[in-house]
Amino acid sequence: MDTVYYLKMLVKDFHSVVMATLNDEGRPETRVIDLMLYDEQGLYFLTAKGKNFYHQLQEQGYISLSGTRDKQAVRFDGFVRNIGQEKLAEIFIENPYMAKIYPENTRQALEVFQIYQGTGEYFDISNPSHIERDDFILGDAETHACGYRVNEDACIGCQKCLSVCPQHCISIRPNGKAVIDRHHCLSCGRCAEICPVQAITKSI
Repeated sequence: MDTVYYLKMLVKDFHSVVMATLNDEGRPETRVIDLMLYDEQGLYFLTAKGKNFYHQLQEQGYISLSGTRDKQAVRFDGFVRNIGQEKLAEIFIENPYMAKIYPENTRQALEVFQIYQGTGEYFDISNPSHIERDDFILGDAETHACGYRVNEDACIGCQKCLSVCPQHCISIRPNGKAVIDRHHCLSCGRCAEICPVQAITKSI
């Protein structure tokens, strides 16, 4: 799936997600935030200027979020910027419940933030015996596929990794070397533990 598909999922299907920033002591601080809009340029949410969250966003310019529903989850880490009251009217049109929280004459307390660049991961365990996962990027973020990989030059084709994989997502190529299908991998690491020649490593 493309990035916009996952952004839409976050806004329309999950809507309320957990966001993390760092507090004044440098420790993670989380709160539940409603994602209001999405487009090809990113995700949009708002907060009041008097909140600690607002000041953390202004100072740090970075967030980590996660959302889940019906055994599907999306995690995203990325850069955020204040766009003032741009898109504020659109947010209130698309999310009419906000008008009851902030009536017309109180909306000056709010400012909109855009998540414009970062990397995300989708994870689906709705079919527990055949999990699905995917990676996506937003903006100019650098991407690299995380998870476990087999170094074919080191693999001796013993097939021990196949026997311990809970999702059976490891197969043997025609050349006798193992390969991991990362789109169905739990990243449990059991294959790396059992490999007698340390041919399986993890990318972070």
